[in-house]
Amino acid sequence: MPATVVAISVAVGDLVRAGSALVIIESMKMEHDVVAPMDGVVQRIHVAIQDVIASDQVLIEMEAAAIDAVADSAQETTTDRDAVRPDLAESIGRHAIGLDISRPEAVAKRRSTNSRTARENIHDLLDDDSFVEYAPLVVAAQRRRRSAEELAARTPADGLVGGVGTVDGVATVAVSYDYTVLAGTQGLWNHLKKDRLFDLAQRSQLPVVLFAEGGGGRPGDTDGLGVTGLDCLAFNYFARLSGLVPLVGIASGYCFAGNAALLGCCDVVIATRNSNVGMGGPAMIEGGGLGTYEPKAIGPSAEQFANGVIDVLVDDEVAAVGVAKRYLGYFNDPVENWVAADQRALRHAIPENRVRVYDVHGVIEGLCDVDSVLELRAGFARGMITAFGRVEGKTLGVVANNPAHLGGAIDSDCADKASRFLQLCDAFDVPVLFLCDTPGFMVGPESEATGAVRHVSRMFVTGANLTVPFATIVLRKGYGLGAQAMAGGSFKAPLFCVAWPTGEFGGMNIDGAVRLGMRRELDAIEDEAERAAAFNAMVERMYTVGKAVNVATHFEIDDVIDPADSRRWITTMLLNSANSARSVGQIRGKKRPFIDTW
Repeated sequence: MPATVVAISVAVGDLVRAGSALVIIESMKMEHDVVAPMDGVVQRIHVAIQDVIASDQVLIEMEAAAIDAVADSAQETTTDRDAVRPDLAESIGRHAIGLDISRPEAVAKRRSTNSRTARENIHDLLDDDSFVEYAPLVVAAQRRRRSAEELAARTPADGLVGGVGTVDGVATVAVSYDYTVLAGTQGLWNHLKKDRLFDLAQRSQLPVVLFAEGGGGRPGDTDGLGVTGLDCLAFNYFARLSGLVPLVGIASGYCFAGNAALLGCCDVVIATRNSNVGMGGPAMIEGGGLGTYEPKAIGPSAEQFANGVIDVLVDDEVAAVGVAKRYLGYFNDPVENWVAADQRALRHAIPENRVRVYDVHGVIEGLCDVDSVLELRAGFARGMITAFGRVEGKTLGVVANNPAHLGGAIDSDCADKASRFLQLCDAFDVPVLFLCDTPGFMVGPESEATGAVRHVSRMFVTGANLTVPFATIVLRKGYGLGAQAMAGGSFKAPLFCVAWPTGEFGGMNIDGAVRLGMRRELDAIEDEAERAAAFNAMVERMYTVGKAVNVATHFEIDDVIDPADSRRWITTMLLNSANSARSVGQIRGKKRPFIDTW
């Protein structure tokens, strides 16, 4: 190439080793060595420093000659691979400023509230040495207010630690607001960091775990050119991930405004008991003229657990990270080492007395592999259980009526809870098992005032459009529209619809059906004892007609099975099915536009 000679390293008569630099030339601001092609002696030098040379010009003439190997080896130098050059030392030092070890006061403050730092949470979540952090050197956009030294020391990473690592070997995006930096507020640069990471999650289809502790938007940034910041893309990017990859949100401490908005977009929300979650913090509430409140009065965890905002409530951040890892595990490969409980115990899970209540959680735990069940939204809509579990190591979604609450009747909240969980399972190819024990949809003026007609119909619309395999086991009551909703809209919709021997069926609850249908006959009996005996006899006759073994003879259900055989049905007909759109290669990205946040 054409160049300029900037240095000549040899003189006439010098012995040089093949590969040694003879001349240094510069072209397009880059210096290049011209090296000896062989061992030899320099015979003639044709150029001088600052000469401009052509691409085919001869620079040095050499004559081949043997070089003493001993003398040559004595001239060799070795590079200390552990030596730290000044440029590397500067980078290492700058990174170290933001580490916990360099911020003892901030760490001590976290310890005083029994909290961990953002980096501690992320390193607990991710596998050892797997974290690759993005933009750790960014500082708050406040250069007009603070010195570079202060920004580096007090606003490391602009209050957002994020990057990519692995959770049990699966690549995962981890993002954590840092409450020790400007109260975990959302600044100019950390919004852009989220944009970068959320875009990466979309392109590579990586699950995201978000630690959302913080106070929302930050009013103190000075370096931006905008006015409101409402054109930031982070919320749009994150919301677009819904239905594409699993989204896990963790709240601990105060989580308000923008942080809460991101949390609410997540598929599952895990929160500690000391958390407060709200769409507006104290300043926003007071600024809106709505009164003055302490932070702990806004969205306490007990309240948010009961109203359905929080899916899983835990004691501390250690437990929260453990649940997050467990939840992500349901979307990975099957677990090889699984243990099943003694299935014979299921034969006695439902009392023989048909009006005696029981704990359906015990049925779910007994059906699934030991220690594999994770219930979601346990504090909300207690008449419906939604949980993930495993059967023979394979993930399964369970939707179960809870007879301990309103007899298992499905009210508006129960229908919303079940429908949203079905969307979650459908989006990520998780088969669904319905465990039916319901007298039907909840009725009455109070129920209708909740908009029940619209809410309960969600179960029909969602269930009828599931693309994943699903099945129904009727544990006891299978009455009316509610029972149909627990089977995708019809007993013929599931891959199988079977009952345990305790199953009983009808267009409505047997007792109610007798009171309504036989009212005239019962009213005609004047003696109360005689009327009660007649009522009980009518109920017994209708129960005989509607009990599982009789209904099966009319092929309205597929079979009445031994409860101990339930797992065999599940594994044979449900978990071995592979007819979802994604599993057969029809879809690589989303199956659903998004998963409803409610």
